Amino acid sequence: MRLPDDASPGSIAHPTAQLLSAHPGAQSTDTGHQPAAGVPDAEQQSAPEQLNPGGFFGDPQSGDDLIAIGPADDPTATPTPTPTAPPSTPDPTTPPTPPAPPATPACSGVRITPEDDAAKVVAGAPAGTTFCFSKGLHRIGSTIAPKTNQVLAGETGSVLTGSVPLTQWAANGGGWVTTGALPPAYGQTGQCEDNVANICYLREQVFLDGEHLTRVASRDKVAVGTFFADYAANAIYLGTDPRKHAVEMSKTGTAIASNAVGVTVRDLTIEHFATPPQGGALQLGPKWRVSGNEIRWNHAVGAMLVNADNAILEKNSIHHNGQLGVGQYSTVNGTITQNEVRGNNTDGFWIADWESGGIKTTWSNGGTVTGNLIKENRGVGLWSDAYDDNRTFSDNTIVDNAADGIRFEIGRNGVIEKNLVTGNGHGTGRGSGKSLWDGGGINVNTSSNVAVRDNVVANNVNGIAIQSRTRGSGPWGVNVLRDITVTGNLITMRGGTTATGMVQNSGAVIPAGEVTLDKNTYRLDSLTSTRFQKTGRWYTARQWQQQGLDTTSTFT
Repeated sequence: MRLPDDASPGSIAHPTAQLLSAHPGAQSTDTGHQPAAGVPDAEQQSAPEQLNPGGFFGDPQSGDDLIAIGPADDPTATPTPTPTAPPSTPDPTTPPTPPAPPATPACSGVRITPEDDAAKVVAGAPAGTTFCFSKGLHRIGSTIAPKTNQVLAGETGSVLTGSVPLTQWAANGGGWVTTGALPPAYGQTGQCEDNVANICYLREQVFLDGEHLTRVASRDKVAVGTFFADYAANAIYLGTDPRKHAVEMSKTGTAIASNAVGVTVRDLTIEHFATPPQGGALQLGPKWRVSGNEIRWNHAVGAMLVNADNAILEKNSIHHNGQLGVGQYSTVNGTITQNEVRGNNTDGFWIADWESGGIKTTWSNGGTVTGNLIKENRGVGLWSDAYDDNRTFSDNTIVDNAADGIRFEIGRNGVIEKNLVTGNGHGTGRGSGKSLWDGGGINVNTSSNVAVRDNVVANNVNGIAIQSRTRGSGPWGVNVLRDITVTGNLITMRGGTTATGMVQNSGAVIPAGEVTLDKNTYRLDSLTSTRFQKTGRWYTARQWQQQGLDTTSTFT
């Protein structure tokens, strides 16, 4: 059903993500990489009381007067197609077919073979040297630290691995054991989905013929496809017979990292590094360009930008890393573009609330996250948290992630535009849920001056969730929700308790006029469904407009 012609919805621009190739959460207590500057999340949240459709706000069938919501005055009438400015995109549920990856360019420079000590070769060459990693498996025993303007490039089939082979196995109580390979026990960092076993932070991964084995918490739980690391005995137990199989354990912490300026890393496969939580297998520095790599099966973060001003992370496939695909911290004008970020958080970090999933940025200023495919990560798809300022998130395709599709939390001056956000937030587990407190396709939490515009938001756990929470103070003073505009979006909500709206707790009341919704298009299962919520009270489309919200929007 439609509004008058002079109140047509904003235009919907279809995302233009450049794709390379081919579960679902709640709210954050984690505030980035700098514990001393963390933000307390003091309140114990609970969803406010939900009123029944025919309760305090009247009967949705009563035909109360409403500003031009549809033909005649009957909210149950068959919708009339909108003749002016319809959204150009039907309900999208899958991303477009990705193009074939580009061919690897030729490399001309100092050749590094699998027999060489790559870190030593790089350290011994002057700034500006180009290195060509030849085809084959390069075992990296210590971190490669490039110098200014050096280039690390791979020939087709060049793989950098942080793992070591495990070959000495003995039968043991129905399983198999090897000794002498483990480091001393680690102190616990991070938070796990399973907060009883609490083993996600342990760094080694074990692979059987390249297949990732699941870590278990005790010897008695070892079964086929799993392993147990006993640090006290310096022993690794397998439930699968390792004879006639290749077994490897990740050992080296980081593949490539330095503070040198202007480094290029391209066309490498980087895998099996025992990265610590919040640490990257590949860590970018200032003005780095990292392009065309496959970064996979590392314990924590695939690629991490840290103090990486003006760095570019582009056209990489970053998948099946143990915690997070891409992280960014304390970076000015970083660019994360045209990457495939898929299937991350394999090692069980807390899905709802602790830095797991696709891409997360914190304490950064300027720059963009644009044109990425962010798919099937066990956590938030794209998360801006803790004092990101003046950031733009645009033209991304964000599909089937376990928690929010996009979460913008404790930031300011943000633009979230032209993204395709579909099928997110349907996971289960500790902290997951279906209320607006738990998030949505797009979730803006305790932030200021944020524009959410021209996005396609379809079939997520909720549509657009605006949350005002008590989040303490930081470098900008008290953290509050202010000046949020939601306009020109196409939002599909057709099942369950899916809603769009606002929630607040008693210590963070939203002042009148601070949240504006207009010129959106809503596709609903029924105009009599209560798909809108404002601070605990539920509304039909007609009642929602009577609250002064979405008065220029279209509801069908």
